[in-house]
Amino acid sequence: MLNLLRFHTLADYSATPGLAPPNAISSEEAFQRYIEHTLPYLRESGGDVLFLGHGRDFLIGPPNERWDMAMLVRQQSVASFMAFTSHEAYLAVIGHRIAAFEDSRLLPLTPVDP
Repeated sequence: MLNLLRFHTLADYSATPGLAPPNAISSEEAFQRYIEHTLPYLRESGGDVLFLGHGRDFLIGPPNERWDMAMLVRQQSVASFMAFTSHEAYLAVIGHRIAAFEDSRLLPLTPVDP
Protein backbone atom coordinates (compact mmCIF):
# COMPACT_ATOMS: atom_id res chain seq x y z
CA MET A 1 0.00 0.00 0.00
CA LEU A 2 1.29 3.42 -0.93
CA ASN A 3 0.70 6.09 1.71
CA LEU A 4 1.08 9.75 0.76
CA LEU A 5 1.29 11.94 3.86
CA ARG A 6 0.97 15.71 4.33
CA PHE A 7 1.85 16.98 7.80
CA HIS A 8 0.46 19.83 9.85
CA THR A 9 3.21 22.16 11.09
CA LEU A 10 2.39 21.28 14.71
CA ALA A 11 0.53 18.17 15.79
CA ASP A 12 -3.17 18.91 16.25
CA TYR A 13 -4.55 16.87 19.15
CA SER A 14 -7.91 18.66 19.28
CA ALA A 15 -9.70 15.42 18.23
CA THR A 16 -7.80 13.28 20.79
CA PRO A 17 -6.79 15.52 23.71
CA GLY A 18 -6.14 12.49 25.94
CA LEU A 19 -3.09 11.60 23.82
CA ALA A 20 -1.73 15.15 23.68
CA PRO A 21 1.72 15.61 25.20
CA PRO A 22 2.10 18.37 27.82
CA ASN A 23 4.00 20.57 25.34
CA ALA A 24 3.31 21.09 21.64
CA ILE A 25 5.20 18.75 19.30
CA SER A 26 5.76 18.70 15.56
CA SER A 27 3.57 16.56 13.37
CA GLU A 28 6.58 14.42 12.48
CA GLU A 29 7.09 13.72 16.19
CA ALA A 30 3.43 12.70 16.50
CA PHE A 31 3.83 10.44 13.47
CA GLN A 32 6.96 8.88 15.01
CA ARG A 33 4.97 8.09 18.18
CA TYR A 34 2.31 6.46 16.00
CA ILE A 35 4.87 4.38 14.06
CA GLU A 36 6.78 3.25 17.17
CA HIS A 37 3.59 2.04 18.82
CA THR A 38 1.90 0.44 15.80
CA LEU A 39 4.84 -1.19 14.00
CA PRO A 40 4.81 -4.30 16.24
CA TYR A 41 1.07 -4.79 15.53
CA LEU A 42 1.61 -4.27 11.81
CA ARG A 43 4.33 -6.93 11.82
CA GLU A 44 2.20 -9.26 13.96
CA SER A 45 -0.52 -9.03 11.30
CA GLY A 46 1.93 -10.07 8.57
CA GLY A 47 2.77 -6.57 7.32
CA ASP A 48 5.85 -4.38 7.34
CA VAL A 49 7.08 -0.96 6.25
CA LEU A 50 9.18 -1.41 3.10
CA PHE A 51 10.01 2.26 2.54
CA LEU A 52 9.59 5.53 4.40
CA GLY A 53 10.96 8.75 2.95
CA HIS A 54 10.54 12.51 2.76
CA GLY A 55 8.87 13.94 -0.33
CA ARG A 56 10.20 16.69 -2.55
CA ASP A 57 8.78 18.80 -5.34
CA PHE A 58 7.18 16.79 -8.13
CA LEU A 59 9.22 16.13 -11.26
CA ILE A 60 5.91 15.43 -13.00
CA GLY A 61 2.77 16.60 -11.25
CA PRO A 62 0.87 19.66 -10.08
CA PRO A 63 3.24 22.38 -8.84
CA ASN A 64 0.85 23.39 -6.05
CA GLU A 65 0.45 19.86 -4.64
CA ARG A 66 2.81 18.62 -1.92
CA TRP A 67 3.30 15.37 -0.04
CA ASP A 68 5.75 15.56 2.85
CA MET A 69 6.36 11.85 3.15
CA ALA A 70 5.65 8.59 1.36
CA MET A 71 5.42 5.19 2.98
CA LEU A 72 5.19 1.84 1.27
CA VAL A 73 3.64 -0.90 3.41
CA ARG A 74 3.47 -4.58 2.53
CA GLN A 75 0.52 -6.51 3.88
CA GLN A 76 -0.50 -10.11 3.23
CA SER A 77 -4.06 -9.23 2.23
CA VAL A 78 -6.79 -6.64 2.59
CA ALA A 79 -8.30 -8.85 5.31
CA SER A 80 -4.98 -8.79 7.24
CA PHE A 81 -4.84 -5.02 6.91
CA MET A 82 -8.43 -4.63 8.11
CA ALA A 83 -7.68 -6.88 11.10
CA PHE A 84 -4.64 -4.71 11.90
CA THR A 85 -6.66 -1.47 11.70
CA SER A 86 -9.33 -2.82 14.04
CA HIS A 87 -6.82 -4.07 16.67
CA GLU A 88 -7.61 -2.50 20.06
CA ALA A 89 -4.00 -1.51 20.75
CA TYR A 90 -3.73 0.14 17.33
CA LEU A 91 -6.94 2.09 17.84
CA ALA A 92 -5.70 3.31 21.24
CA VAL A 93 -3.01 5.46 19.58
CA ILE A 94 -4.49 6.30 16.19
CA GLY A 95 -4.93 9.82 17.59
CA HIS A 96 -1.19 10.41 17.01
CA ARG A 97 -1.75 9.71 13.31
CA ILE A 98 -4.82 11.96 13.23
CA ALA A 99 -2.86 14.72 15.00
CA ALA A 100 0.02 14.48 12.54
CA PHE A 101 -1.69 14.71 9.18
CA GLU A 102 -3.31 17.55 7.35
CA ASP A 103 -4.13 15.08 4.56
CA SER A 104 -3.23 11.57 3.45
CA ARG A 105 -3.91 9.02 0.71
CA LEU A 106 -3.80 5.23 0.87
CA LEU A 107 -3.50 3.39 -2.43
CA PRO A 108 -3.63 -0.41 -2.36
CA LEU A 109 -1.23 -1.88 -4.92
CA THR A 110 -1.12 -5.30 -6.59
CA PRO A 111 2.13 -6.62 -8.09
CA VAL A 112 2.36 -7.05 -11.86
CA ASP A 113 5.03 -8.86 -13.85
CA PRO A 114 6.84 -6.43 -16.17
